[in-house]
Amino acid sequence: MKIISYNINGIRSGINKGLSNWIEINQPDILCFQEIKAFPEQIDTSIFDNLGYYHYWYPSTKRKGYSGVGILCKKKPNHIEYGIGIDSIDQEGRILQIDFKKISVINIYIPSGINMENRLNFKFYFMDNFIFYIKKMKKKLTNLIICGDYNICHKKIDIYDPIKNNKNSGFLPKERKWMSDFLNLGFIDSFRNYVKESKHYSWWSYRYNSKKNNKGWRIDYIMVSSFLKKKMINAYLLPEIKYSDHCPTVLEIEINK
Repeated sequence: MKIISYNINGIRSGINKGLSNWIEINQPDILCFQEIKAFPEQIDTSIFDNLGYYHYWYPSTKRKGYSGVGILCKKKPNHIEYGIGIDSIDQEGRILQIDFKKISVINIYIPSGINMENRLNFKFYFMDNFIFYIKKMKKKLTNLIICGDYNICHKKIDIYDPIKNNKNSGFLPKERKWMSDFLNLGFIDSFRNYVKESKHYSWWSYRYNSKKNNKGWRIDYIMVSSFLKKKMINAYLLPEIKYSDHCPTVLEIEINK
């Protein structure tokens, strides 16, 4: 099974740039999008029908062209869960879960705290409530895979300039501790399970030739329940893919049907 997570930074823009051709070539079994920035009726979903996918969308109702997540999957889920039951979080369309017999996949888009005056407190509120939600989920679902844009670099190795950025949201000590606490619930950072070297990133600013100079942040993850560790085959990034300012992150895992 191939699972891909991708902050597409506008699903309509991605489609216009040839996203469907890339999907057809790569054939993911599950594809989790973050930051779709559209309502389902604004998306030509027939493209995904024609590619053989079931598709589920959870847009922001807070404002148009903002946030939102979506999932494509080749197999129909047994259950779909939209949000976590907290209005202030769910209105931004940031958490979508699909359950199968053998695994459950959660697609998450943690808020950015880059506007530290207005949004950092909400980011921490979101993170606290999400980790509480996962603690409850783990009592029912052991085979969890949590994909998405976490908007946090966990370690110094995950950011091009840890000294310069140590007071910026995305690399604050409190955010990094939260990531450690999250992993300590019993999850594996799938990419780091296979790749130990530095200079591997998943997001680059559009400014200052950041992508060309590889001045990036690794803020996109596929976290895998430790119960599934022996099922993992590989995990990697696709930095050459350019439909967004992020790149896809990929997990290959053996899940019996």
